[in-house]
Amino acid sequence: MTDSFSDYLVFVDESGDHGLDAIDPSYPVFVLAFCIFRKRDYIEHLVPAIQEFKFRHFGHDQVILHEVDMRRDRGDFTFLKTRERKEAFMQELSAIVETTPFTLITTVIRKEDYKQRYHFPDNPYHVALGFGLERIFYFLRSHACHTARTHVIVEKRGPKEDAELEHEFCRVCEGANYEGTTLPFDVVFADKKSNSTGLQLADLIARPIGIKQIRPDQPNRAYEIIGEVLSERCRENSWVGIEMLSLENKRPRRKRQGQMSTENPQSLSLLSGLLACVSRFFVS
Repeated sequence: MTDSFSDYLVFVDESGDHGLDAIDPSYPVFVLAFCIFRKRDYIEHLVPAIQEFKFRHFGHDQVILHEVDMRRDRGDFTFLKTRERKEAFMQELSAIVETTPFTLITTVIRKEDYKQRYHFPDNPYHVALGFGLERIFYFLRSHACHTARTHVIVEKRGPKEDAELEHEFCRVCEGANYEGTTLPFDVVFADKKSNSTGLQLADLIARPIGIKQIRPDQPNRAYEIIGEVLSERCRENSWVGIEMLSLENKRPRRKRQGQMSTENPQSLSLLSGLLACVSRFFVS
């Protein structure tokens, strides 16, 4: 049976809420980040590195690395209130991200623009999910792993939300996607208390991407670290491309893998660091 599983697994986390009724002006975007790991890299590199990191700083491995808690120095991270300790902590965590092999696919939706453009806008989470699953399939196909089952792990949000997400996930995988093909993915819902290493890494990555889109000139150390690492890997991974989605054309023609869309020249000014490597799907 194990031969039917692919060599990869995907962890998904969001930043910002997907609601369109009351949009937070300080964070008016929804970000969905998909972190793709080769299983061997995950179990041999990321998991032991994070375990050692937790033992070193907390004495046990039950702490969940949550971006908002670390940023606000609360809960298990109150000891980070001193500048020196926080600097050392973040540098060490950043080094783990820098040396961890993984592929990142992310969708960013500017909710106000999206809401104004369409009379009946779809759920941003579902829109982002569809684009992400399509690109994960392209990635797996480029690695000849598109016929085996790949598990996509998402964090539980609530019975209603999880049921809606599972329905949309199945709909996309059953053929409601750009190529109209069946996608060999299985969704797995994980409780936050499961202490999933992959979900914690995805959580650390999602918000810096959103902040970069909202305030591109603001210093964003986390984004810069991710961008530098992935830009370096991009030179070794020719399948990766960048695509912009414009509200002027809800379903623009898809570019082949490795090509860059130039339908929105103004947006190309953002192509630096992370964006020079990550397959980015941007509704603006």
